[in-house]
Amino acid sequence: MLDSRKQTILQLIIEDFIQTAEPVGSKHLADDFGMDVSSATIRNDMAILEEKGYLRQTHTSSGRVPTELAYLYYLQNVVQPKCQQNDLEDLRAGMQSSNSIESTLKTIAKQLVDLTGETVILAFDPRWSYYTGVSNLFQKPEFQENNFFHSISRFVDQFDDVIGQMFDAIQEEQMVYIGSQNPFGDQMSTILVRYQLQDSRHGLLGLIGPLRMNYSKNIALMEQAKELIENNCNK
Repeated sequence: MLDSRKQTILQLIIEDFIQTAEPVGSKHLADDFGMDVSSATIRNDMAILEEKGYLRQTHTSSGRVPTELAYLYYLQNVVQPKCQQNDLEDLRAGMQSSNSIESTLKTIAKQLVDLTGETVILAFDPRWSYYTGVSNLFQKPEFQENNFFHSISRFVDQFDDVIGQMFDAIQEEQMVYIGSQNPFGDQMSTILVRYQLQDSRHGLLGLIGPLRMNYSKNIALMEQAKELIENNCNK
């Protein structure tokens, strides 16, 4: 467990990197976040965080970026699921026009893509599967290298196989798979939640994005999406 100052520094770096995809330096932390410590102290703490494996330094900048270990720590010790009320209202907006389970699922999936800017996957019963928003992955700055296009191709090719393997593995609790834990590729994170229907059938809803996805917002939206599916498909 990190002490409070190092945890705060790590949190600020992660949340800044989530927004900008740019390495974060000590002067930026001191100036823009108004931390009541010197740049030298922040640099020292950042060096310690790097030694512990939470940060790494890029070749092109003196700033640092979070590692997979940092995101795991952030998820386990810092994140509080939260999203804006207007996001929740937008997520509910298309429900009145949906008159079947499949159309309800697709409506929610497309709303999630619009609200998160990520990729959404669905599986139902488990013979039916669907994904949307894959093009969003190509727009992420960290996914511009050529080798990532091969990863996306593998993701599409292996989609049904991975869903089949995980369909019964996810229970009631929402699961987050980061980096090397992620079945769709070690450069990405996946949030998976299981929804239950009254006729004993169930399915999976997943959100796939980069390691620097907005976990707080996305986890909250996924939980709300699960409730919407269960409420609208069980009438």
